Amino acid sequence: MPKTPIFFALLALILFSAYQLNPKEPLYHSQSYVFGTLVDISIYGESDERARLLSNQVLQDFQTLHNRLHAWKPISEGKPSELGQLNIAFEQGSKPVSISPDLTAMLAEATALSVKSNGLFNPAISHLISAWGFHRDEFSAVNIDGEKIKNLVTANPSMADIVFENNTAYSKNAAVKLDLGGYAKGYALDIAANYLRKEHVKNALINIGGNIIAIGQHGEKAWRVGIQHPRAPTAIATLDLPDGWAVGTSGDYQRYFMLDGKRYCHIIDPRTGYPVQHTQAVTVLVPPQLPKQTQAGVLSDVASKPIFIESAVNKRKAAQVFGIDNFMVIDEKANIFVSKEMAKKLNWLTPNVKFTTIP
Repeated sequence: MPKTPIFFALLALILFSAYQLNPKEPLYHSQSYVFGTLVDISIYGESDERARLLSNQVLQDFQTLHNRLHAWKPISEGKPSELGQLNIAFEQGSKPVSISPDLTAMLAEATALSVKSNGLFNPAISHLISAWGFHRDEFSAVNIDGEKIKNLVTANPSMADIVFENNTAYSKNAAVKLDLGGYAKGYALDIAANYLRKEHVKNALINIGGNIIAIGQHGEKAWRVGIQHPRAPTAIATLDLPDGWAVGTSGDYQRYFMLDGKRYCHIIDPRTGYPVQHTQAVTVLVPPQLPKQTQAGVLSDVASKPIFIESAVNKRKAAQVFGIDNFMVIDEKANIFVSKEMAKKLNWLTPNVKFTTIP
């Protein structure tokens, strides 16, 4: 088992990009490593020089955002990130501290989405994520401290504990510690797509470790992307991604460790404090969020988590909360469940794939 997500990030990049690349076409392609994963930007129909400048700006913006929102690693000389400084303030008391306007907006949006998910999407459980050993570059088995986990769950940290006033924030609950790992990639997609559209880019594809958003199309066809198989080094299916649509997958195959034959992944059920073990992967397909088209990326990142966490009988309900009609679930036994809407869009790469349609 790889101890970092690098292998899978590279694999995801190959799977998602191989369907588009053709050196004879006017396609500029760049890569970098940000947000703990591989980032891939494809721009079609622009000169190489302009596409390079635009891609470099997007990657620079991503790196800046990553540095600001890193949940646990100091960004330089032991100095915590902007989010890390806020976490320290939350732990020290309920005195309001100043935060930047855009971070205020991010946290307000994350709070609204958390409330909508009935707390299943919960960026406030960073202490739990750390207790399971996922605030590290390498993932290995930890000693499971049941009493500590129970206490962290009992403390019930939630985004609703955070109070915002005039670009200041404080927490009513000292157990709140923020980790925006399930939000930041999607937010970055929306920021990048908005920037490229303002720069009059007509056709581009932005991929942050499997969270992808499309602008325009690839020549005369829609961008075609692949969906990672959770237990094989291949794609399980492809789908066409129209202009403004985003796709995201949450899986148990990148950040995890094995202990006594059981897989423990980074997606934690806030209700129990334990990693989810009944699901291997969830993929959501998100249409443009009219009228502003600014949240498809965020939803591609956020919405898959509650669906992943919920029980099989409640997964459709968890999707409907976010208006998600197109989604696919692969459970712990590798059974595949696909919404009737998504089933029409998937191109299976293996013949005679068996799946159950979710009405």
